[in-house]
Amino acid sequence: MIGSNSLVRGNFPLMDTVTPLIITFDEAPNIARTLDKLAWARRIVVVDSGSSDGTLEILARYPQVVMFTRAFDSFADQCNFGLAQVESEWVLSLDADYEVSDGLVEEMSNLREREGVAGYRASFVYRIHGRPLRAALYPPRIVLYRVKNARYSNEGHGHRVTVSGDVRALRGVIYHDDRKPLSRWLASQQSYARLEADYLLKDAGGFSTSDWLRRMAWPAPIVVFFYVLVVKGCLFDGWPGWFYALQRVLAECMIALELVDRHLRRAPPYENSEEGGPGLKNPVPTKSFRIFP
Repeated sequence: MIGSNSLVRGNFPLMDTVTPLIITFDEAPNIARTLDKLAWARRIVVVDSGSSDGTLEILARYPQVVMFTRAFDSFADQCNFGLAQVESEWVLSLDADYEVSDGLVEEMSNLREREGVAGYRASFVYRIHGRPLRAALYPPRIVLYRVKNARYSNEGHGHRVTVSGDVRALRGVIYHDDRKPLSRWLASQQSYARLEADYLLKDAGGFSTSDWLRRMAWPAPIVVFFYVLVVKGCLFDGWPGWFYALQRVLAECMIALELVDRHLRRAPPYENSEEGGPGLKNPVPTKSFRIFP
């Protein structure tokens, strides 16, 4: 955690200089649970992109919330806009389906301002309708950091914050618990798959092993199915584990289909034979299928 040789800049709690930042769009099933765990915050910045499901009415019940409306273009641009509205030195960046654990709130209350520390990374416990999974594919994220040291960039359908300086780990966890209807999740996957395909077909420099598997298209859904159920142990989480595994497999299938579709659309077609059958006489030769450029 925090080394004893760190230079203390002040004896006041770091929590006193933290503003939570939340991006919302139609998050009525989630946002109250997120805000209920932020009662300690003096000011909460919310950037909404046109909610119409009751989210705005819920936000209005919390006096600390300061809401800004901005048309959505990308997650990174929304977050960078939100950072510009934060008046404190530190920000706690949260998705609208995150719930800060009591342990993390207590840990943050004991943090002190320290020279050279630019941010903190938190791990997540994934929940399905309130039921925690023993493990998931969701990685730790930098969630608490100095505003002046941070900048967001797009990565696939998501976003990543780059923080210049020392980033340390927190012990407390954040719960990820998205309770929006399944139909909403399904509707979002097609656009997410297009954005992920755009990312995967770029220059592969710096790609992780999982990125390479996804770029090949066909291995990812198979690997994810067994990895989630067996390696991560979701098989022993009952129906919530199966629900999560099927969600992840479907998401990978959508990305794989997007990649394969793009490959087939740019591949030369077979010529029709003189007898009228497709490709029966002089087919245009094709190479074996590869996503790699």
